[in-house]
Amino acid sequence: YKLQYDMKSTFVLPVNLYGPWDNFNLESSHVIPALIRKCIEAMDRGDEFLPVWGTGSASREFLFIEDCADGILTAAEKMDDPTPINLGTNMEITIRDLVHLIAKLTGFATEETIEQKIKWDSTKPDGQPRRCL
Repeated sequence: YKLQYDMKSTFVLPVNLYGPWDNFNLESSHVIPALIRKCIEAMDRGDEFLPVWGTGSASREFLFIEDCADGILTAAEKMDDPTPINLGTNMEITIRDLVHLIAKLTGFATEETIEQKIKWDSTKPDGQPRRCL
């Protein structure tokens, strides 16, 4: 729009988002809400362990939705450049560490039981090895 219509604009590219009102549908959700739901359902069923696809070696970058909204507002107010802006934290977490964190925060596992409670299925894909800005 800037080049074609001389309209002040910017293009924001956020990383993986999470937060309130996220999609917890196991068929279409992203990794954080899917893991939260899987841990809670496993606890409710009394499962001994949680099966997780891959090896956990892939890494991702996540951004809380409210921080994303703040970043978009700031970009809209202060930027006047058609160059895309990457919006993220520049901090990666491995899927293994993320699974461990969510399993502990939901109460599915403790620091002492985490290695026994998570069963990695290395016959399933890890997905893209790295996704960070």
